[in-house]
Amino acid sequence: MRDVSDGSGRLPQWSRIAADVAAAIERSVYPEGTTLPAASELAVRIAFNRHTVRQALRHLQDLGLVTVERGRGTIVRGQRFPYRLGRRVSFRTNFGAAGVEADGEVIESQIEEAGADVAKQLGIPQGTRVWEIEMLSRAAGVAVSRSVRWLSVERFPEIDRRLVTARASITAAFASYGITDYVRLSTRLTARLATRDEARMLSLGRGAAILQSVAIDGLPDGTPLQVAVAAFAADRVEMVLDQSG
Repeated sequence: MRDVSDGSGRLPQWSRIAADVAAAIERSVYPEGTTLPAASELAVRIAFNRHTVRQALRHLQDLGLVTVERGRGTIVRGQRFPYRLGRRVSFRTNFGAAGVEADGEVIESQIEEAGADVAKQLGIPQGTRVWEIEMLSRAAGVAVSRSVRWLSVERFPEIDRRLVTARASITAAFASYGITDYVRLSTRLTARLATRDEARMLSLGRGAAILQSVAIDGLPDGTPLQVAVAAFAADRVEMVLDQSG
């Protein structure tokens, strides 16, 4: 915690409160996902006014120890998982490199006609039959992203079944078609609020922040293979730019 003394070596009341709550979080008195008592309740417990307690909670939020969610209150944040953004991107490889077990599941798959945007990104005629596949991905058992992917039906027949067999690993599914190497052709990141469905699937509070990734993966020669739009729970991942390739 940064130095917030008043020059006399004494810490202001709100800073001492923040330090005590931070220590309680470290000792798992308030485990990950716990809703802290309201400022008014904490004020009564520790005999300080609620404005001082609110200042302490704001400081904890600045430090990244808690997050404030509308309708839920002040929530103890869990670990932020590092997610590498590089030329070669794999969900399981990303988390595996950090010593975190990752898995996923296929929620729904269907065949539709490619709209203008998807067709352009995949380099196929508009109206071509494509898979639309919805997936949920987890790290250390915690849901971190919900994604929707579009792939050519002609190029990837039965990929819906192969993804289920591969436990939602797109890398393993590609390998079953003889594609042993693919790269990230482009990534666009934006921030927004979670939709109702995303909040439900990712167990987020109302108004929670989402990091949206719009990505195109393809062969090393630049041939597009899939378009993937992923919604990451912003308080559970940390995007790391990897320029090593």
